Amino acid sequence: MIAVSNISLHFGGRTMFDEVSFLINETDKIGLVGRNGAGKSTLLKVLTGLQPLDGGNIMLPKGTVIGYLPQELGYQSQLTVIDEAKKAFEEALDIQAKRDQILIDLETRTDYETDSYMDLINELQEAEHLLEMHDTTNVQEQTERILKGLGFDTLDFTKAMKDLSGGWQMRVELAKILLQKPQLILLDEPTNHLDIDSILWLEKFLKDYNGAIVMVSHDRSFLDNITNRTIEVVSGNVEDYNVAYSDYKILREERRESTINAAKNQQREIAQIERNIDRFRAKASKATFAQSLIKKLDKMERIEVEEDKVFAMNLRFPVAQPSGKLVITADKLSKSFGPKKVIQEQSVEIYRGEKVAFIGKNGMGKTTYSRMMIGDIPFDQGEVTLGHNVTVGYYAQHAADTIDGNDTVLDVVDKVAVGDIRTKLRDLLGCFLFTGDDVYKKVKVLSGGEKSRLALCRLILEPRNFLVLDEPTNHLDLVSKEILKNAVKNFEGTVLVVSHDRDFLSGLTTKLFEFTPEGIREHLDGIDEFLEKKNVENMRAFEKVEKPVVQKQEAKVEDASADKDKEVQRVKKQIGQLEQKIEKLEKSIAEYDEQLQNPQQYAILTADNQFFTKYENLKKELETTMAEWERLADLL
Repeated sequence: MIAVSNISLHFGGRTMFDEVSFLINETDKIGLVGRNGAGKSTLLKVLTGLQPLDGGNIMLPKGTVIGYLPQELGYQSQLTVIDEAKKAFEEALDIQAKRDQILIDLETRTDYETDSYMDLINELQEAEHLLEMHDTTNVQEQTERILKGLGFDTLDFTKAMKDLSGGWQMRVELAKILLQKPQLILLDEPTNHLDIDSILWLEKFLKDYNGAIVMVSHDRSFLDNITNRTIEVVSGNVEDYNVAYSDYKILREERRESTINAAKNQQREIAQIERNIDRFRAKASKATFAQSLIKKLDKMERIEVEEDKVFAMNLRFPVAQPSGKLVITADKLSKSFGPKKVIQEQSVEIYRGEKVAFIGKNGMGKTTYSRMMIGDIPFDQGEVTLGHNVTVGYYAQHAADTIDGNDTVLDVVDKVAVGDIRTKLRDLLGCFLFTGDDVYKKVKVLSGGEKSRLALCRLILEPRNFLVLDEPTNHLDLVSKEILKNAVKNFEGTVLVVSHDRDFLSGLTTKLFEFTPEGIREHLDGIDEFLEKKNVENMRAFEKVEKPVVQKQEAKVEDASADKDKEVQRVKKQIGQLEQKIEKLEKSIAEYDEQLQNPQQYAILTADNQFFTKYENLKKELETTMAEWERLADLL
């Protein structure tokens, strides 16, 4: 058990923590929440000992190991991926070497009654105790398993750390922490640079982890699926809830309502006391009574209700002129970077009003494809056609490079804002975590994350009818993310989101394009339905690989495999036949449509009941055929 006892911390004139106390039990899984700037990341640093305190202390059991993953790394490793990850075992291997040397010393000594001999025995016991918490067998196997879980493949193991992006370097750092098996894991936005598969793997690992975890995360699903306790940092103090994030939100609202009611009652009581003071202070016979009321008022501890800004910003994108029905067509696009083929002849169509997402593992080409679609980078072959009257608004982290470094934060949004929103620019910037004097900072002094948030804020103010958002939530807290999600939901145009953030995508998109090594797969599902299916598929695949097969069943397995191959070929053939039929039906319907659009023929056709009967039958047949095609495609 770790005890945080009466800690206090002040920055300048601001109180970060005012005599804060709480306990972390051995198996607690704690979500640390609160507004931006409340002190969540600072509290993690306090727990590691990186941030000195003004008062109070952190009491840890002897030998407690803490693993800490910050939002940004402060060093550059010169090792390969696998060698850097193996550094997690350095301390354990040193202890093991020390234990082995003690055993050798004990074998050669005969002074059993001496103090130095007993000291060796004690050192041996301590080393054995420490080694119980570490598994130094199969170091290579353990390391590879964790790295693969976090998205690396075998070919990545020998890559130099210095050649990796910041996100992949963070994955290696996370792998080291998981391999180290500390008693307390501290994670600051661990999912920021992970794809969905890696998040699902990490989620299961942490859920089953036999130790304490304290994490800051903007991924609500991640918090809900792992944590059993939520600590909110608020106004220099903490509020402790023994529930996961979603339940905390409900309890917090109930507590807030109770506090508001108590504050109202207190205000009525204060008003009554003040009236009595005014009434009696002028009377000599009541002067003593009036003074006692004044003292009572002075001693009264005021109930403060923290302002809740979640509802304060009903953010909406400005309305642009509607586009045509077909917003964008990307036909058989291909892209290579040197010898590496990232995209090979892949096609995507997006229609007006759709909210679609590109999902899949990192490195599959999601961002590359989205950038090729909007003309941000060239493609090797294929064709992109932008629909009628389409205006594109694009957000990516590198979009921040287009902002003038000499402008202030407020200047950037003031230049593009029009209409009523101009009166709420400070509130808008607050949604993107720019508060107080932050709005007067020059862009050139902002961090990379701050510039990205500012670029997203600027995009919201510009009228567009097709938004392409590449990882828009990476630098937003939970409140800001919720505000942005509601704005995208209410947006009247078309949206393409490249994201690994399940909570942001949940209930937002209705079509997914999954990027896989075999190509792009279209799913007419939301992210929740997609992940539900994916988990089932993964479990079946896992069972199929891991389940041992006895010798005498081998022939049956081979027969089953052959039968499956035949079934796959049969379904493929049926799908091909249906596709030919769909093409013919669509062609026939198009011919009917063309005739109906001819004014000279329209009067003749409307008098022919047979024409419309055939026309409706064709459309019904197309609908039935499409449904059968979708069923077989899912089966395949």
